[in-house]
Amino acid sequence: MNVAQRVCIVTGGASGIGRALCRRFAAAEARVVVSDLDLAGAEAVAAEIGGIAFRADVGQERDLASLIAQVEQRVGPIDVFVSNAGIAIGGGPEVPDDEWRRIIDINLMAHVWAARALVPFMLRRGSGYLVNVASAAGLLTQIGSAPYAVTKHAAVAFAEWLAVTYGDRGIRVSCVCPLGVRTPMLTFGDNRITALLSPDAISPEAVAEAILAGMEREEFLILPHPQVREYLARKTDDPDRWIRGMQRLQRRLEETA
Repeated sequence: MNVAQRVCIVTGGASGIGRALCRRFAAAEARVVVSDLDLAGAEAVAAEIGGIAFRADVGQERDLASLIAQVEQRVGPIDVFVSNAGIAIGGGPEVPDDEWRRIIDINLMAHVWAARALVPFMLRRGSGYLVNVASAAGLLTQIGSAPYAVTKHAAVAFAEWLAVTYGDRGIRVSCVCPLGVRTPMLTFGDNRITALLSPDAISPEAVAEAILAGMEREEFLILPHPQVREYLARKTDDPDRWIRGMQRLQRRLEETA
């Protein structure tokens, strides 16, 4: 897809990958809608790029439904919806239920709610593009964070289902799975995780460039870090060997605690 003159919404657009993608879309002459819980931040990005800002909490279905309805009415038919907003929570099964529910709502259900509201519009028009930003953690795992690994796996699975179900009816789907990106989320609140991810971390701008290139080719799996494809191949080729390798990495991190 060429995004020029297309209406493109980006959630989490006030910072990080979302902000970089809004800027890149604008440079490609898209009509950009910047959405974020931080309205002031979204407005600042929108003012910079000549876009439009809306406040939305993606952890609330009513906010996403309202965002989509307002954009359809006030801006025009939505061509591209990028579900980018996400959070990270460290820990394992001990993480309280309310925190599990919060990350599930933001990292998974936001994709579901956006599709629930958008797919009927896109089916009637016979076109549309859903871009779900997940993570390499959704293909591999995330040491130090069960909630992040689980919700990103679920996000990948949902994107796959959307692509299979609606791909022959005009709706394109891409799933973005970067490794470390130089944003505040890189830390997970744990310096050991920061040290693990930092050597291969790339800028949000590099991720935005990869997304645009992947959309132009209409690729399902967009990998801003090409090495993720090799890691995934190793995992699927010999899962037991892969897990043993990850166990060794886990032990090394624990030894540095």
